[in-house]
Amino acid sequence: MGMMTIRSIPDEVHNALKARARRHHRSAEAEVRAILEEAIRPESRLRMGDALAELGRKVGLTNEDFAALEQVRDRTPAEPMRFE
Repeated sequence: MGMMTIRSIPDEVHNALKARARRHHRSAEAEVRAILEEAIRPESRLRMGDALAELGRKVGLTNEDFAALEQVRDRTPAEPMRFE
């Protein structure tokens, strides 16, 4: 796991961070991890699987449609790209 050191945090920000951590019953370090994770992985992010499932519902795909596709799918392994 990566490590990070943050220097020169204004006292006002540091105190607010410690207060927020106390409200959430965790350490200041754990609070910073939670803030960073929330910032880069917001709950409102687009999840590809959910988007594809919604698209399938919108166009009316059924399990039978997928079973039919499975029967005609080419199972030949793809050739790796060559850069010659």
